[in-house]
Amino acid sequence: MAGNSVRAHIDLRDPAWRAVAGPRTVLLASPRSFCAGVDRAIDTVEELLRRRGAPVYVRKQIVHNVHVVGELESRGAVFVDDLAEVPAGSTLVFSAHGVSPAVRDAAAERGLEVVDATCPLVTKVHAEARRFAARGDTVILIGHAGHEEVEGTLGEAPQRTLLVQSAAEVATLDVPDPSRVSYLTQTTLAVDETAEVIAALRERFPQLRGPASEDICYATTNRQDALRVIAEEADLVLVVGSSNSSNSVRLIELARRCGTPAERIDDAGELRPQWLEGARVVGLTAGASAPPRLVDAVIDTLGALGPVRVAQRETAHETIRFTLPSVTRH
Repeated sequence: MAGNSVRAHIDLRDPAWRAVAGPRTVLLASPRSFCAGVDRAIDTVEELLRRRGAPVYVRKQIVHNVHVVGELESRGAVFVDDLAEVPAGSTLVFSAHGVSPAVRDAAAERGLEVVDATCPLVTKVHAEARRFAARGDTVILIGHAGHEEVEGTLGEAPQRTLLVQSAAEVATLDVPDPSRVSYLTQTTLAVDETAEVIAALRERFPQLRGPASEDICYATTNRQDALRVIAEEADLVLVVGSSNSSNSVRLIELARRCGTPAERIDDAGELRPQWLEGARVVGLTAGASAPPRLVDAVIDTLGALGPVRVAQRETAHETIRFTLPSVTRH
């Protein structure tokens, strides 16, 4: 996306910043920042603005990042929580997190032209929910209550789907037929914690069935794998991402489980000198919805405190790209 780097101003006359000045090594996790689903969603809104002009309405945040949302708003995107805020007949984009069938029906009733920017990997989970429910299973969805992706998936088969947020909750599940239980997961969960929940489900429901391939998306898994590598070497881990970004929050939690102090920041302006005390090796990554330029700005800001050596730790090379919705291509 377009936009200038958000570098923080470091005043070395401030004793707090002066106390943490000096050379540092930044361990840069790779992969980091935007994934294919986020790229597709943002590109969809940008292309609609280019072709049709403002306003372009978007249900909820297109992706969970305050900088992305702010920049698109400045160009004419209008983000709404309720479809009633969208004038009848307008263009409405569904965010990368997906929506329930009830939301789709409501959009159709208002005569809205829907452009679906749902990540294809979320669409896969929705299809699995419908298929598992149709064959008569109780569907256990592992995820975080209130997250937009979870709400959309629950809406595919609300009478047959139960939400579980932790392994401890598995014991409280009440299903009509323990021999007919399937599970799905939110795409942005912590891999290790999700494995614990699945293990608990298998213990309680030995005939448990699941998706043919994991629902936690490749980008989430790759960023967590890269985080583990830098956390082993770092004195401090910084994760660039917004507070409502599930995959960003999971990265912070994972770093701390690895025993490394970790902080989440929306941008370099949120850096605090006390975090940098004794931190000569800083691990740096970004959630899948955070623009890469924000990572560059953090490195620039640390450079104001002294020489910075950047060393990249790459654990995977991502080449996946998703095609934009057809309406943006014709």
